[in-house]
Amino acid sequence: MASEESSDASTGSVPSATNTSVDESMVPADEEYLYPPVEEVVDKSSEPGAAEKAVELKDKGNEQLLKGHFLEAIGFYSDALEYAPTNAIILSNRAQAYIKVENYGLAINDATAAMESDPKYAKAYYRRGSAQYALTHYKDARKDFKKVCQLKPKDKDARAKFQACEKAVREAAFLKAIESEKTAPLSATYDPNAISLSPDSYDGPNPLPEGPTGDMDIEASMFEPGNLPRDFVLAAMEHFKNQKLIHKRYVARLLLSCLEYFKTHPTLTEISIPEGAPEATPDAEPRVTVCGDTHGQYYDVLNIFEMNGTPSHNNPYLFNGDFVDRGSFSVEVILTYLLWKMSDPSCIYLTRGNHETKNMNKIYGFEGEVKAKYDDKIFELFLEVFCYLPLATVIENKVFVTHGGLPTTEGVTLDDIRKIKRGMEPPESGLMSDLLWSDPQPFPGKSPSKRGIGFSFGPDITHRFLEHNSLSLLVRSHEVKEEGYLVEHG
Repeated sequence: MASEESSDASTGSVPSATNTSVDESMVPADEEYLYPPVEEVVDKSSEPGAAEKAVELKDKGNEQLLKGHFLEAIGFYSDALEYAPTNAIILSNRAQAYIKVENYGLAINDATAAMESDPKYAKAYYRRGSAQYALTHYKDARKDFKKVCQLKPKDKDARAKFQACEKAVREAAFLKAIESEKTAPLSATYDPNAISLSPDSYDGPNPLPEGPTGDMDIEASMFEPGNLPRDFVLAAMEHFKNQKLIHKRYVARLLLSCLEYFKTHPTLTEISIPEGAPEATPDAEPRVTVCGDTHGQYYDVLNIFEMNGTPSHNNPYLFNGDFVDRGSFSVEVILTYLLWKMSDPSCIYLTRGNHETKNMNKIYGFEGEVKAKYDDKIFELFLEVFCYLPLATVIENKVFVTHGGLPTTEGVTLDDIRKIKRGMEPPESGLMSDLLWSDPQPFPGKSPSKRGIGFSFGPDITHRFLEHNSLSLLVRSHEVKEEGYLVEHG
């Protein structure tokens, strides 16, 4: 029994199951959250030349941070801290690198230590505030950004962050005040028929060969599961490749159709290995290809399809969450997946990641990208679709696939996962949160997650979950692995 992690935009084929083992009073005060223990540092500060060595390593860390090599940066900063354990700048810089890899709990630890070392170091408060904001701890984040504004009165960015926290706290109070009222989702009233489509101004692909139609019922029927022509999907991909968009009316129909589809399908998807080989490689073993985070990297997705074949009934893909954010082409990535889904539901499967959530989209770019390429209503429809995505998949009754990891609660069954209520943003804790956010750890038991949400789970928890549910393998994503994937808990 083992756990296998697929890295960003990496793939893994599962050939067969047998072969794979406001009013402040209205908003609850942020509670005491469990963060991972502060990392122990080997103190070399008394060695000759320690200060110079710390600066040298810090500078190397800064270089890696600027290049986007966040794990390497963390390594250099950690080495630097051995020579200067209380250096506020190095601690704050490592906090920034931790934020980049979504290790918010560790970022909070480092930023707090930097503040203790130098209470007037504004960047430390800024880093901690950023991590708290990502965790939706808006009141805690507001305190930190307020402190930055006091230390740096002319810092416009800090002022904007403070105002964003104020707005988030007010919104939370408002939502709490009206939570008992039932508000219809946008999808209940949104009418794609009202969106004008002029053939003179739109040069993109159309689902009907003859082009846009005035018969709205026929057009809508084209976006029902299994009806969308494969040629339209391929033409849309080519259009995206040329950095052009398909029409908003088609996007709206696609999202509404996908929403109804996912609403009527279970939280836990169960799929089988196809009987036949992929069409492009008839001599290959039948397979399901599992892909990790693609994060808006549309050209990486095209490369995957170029290497492994486009999705089809005999060449199915499972994209394991985090389709959006970070990259500049998140809209194109998620639209490609959804177009394939409506073309042939058996050719592609999707599980929700922690970035298919409203708060992550606000922080990491998808919200802004959708509003720039389409509008705020299309973004709201995306959020509704995200809320109904499956949370896990079982392949051939043996391979369990989910974005984050396993629940640390004893005795969780596949039936428990099937019963998870969807149609909502993930809560701070519980089964949904565990599946989206948790990570493995090399030692037994559980411990507070480095991300500041949920727990990390040990090999004993992996083995018990697999054995209890008659499974052989866990496949998860959620983390960058330098070699593309990593086998753990074997």
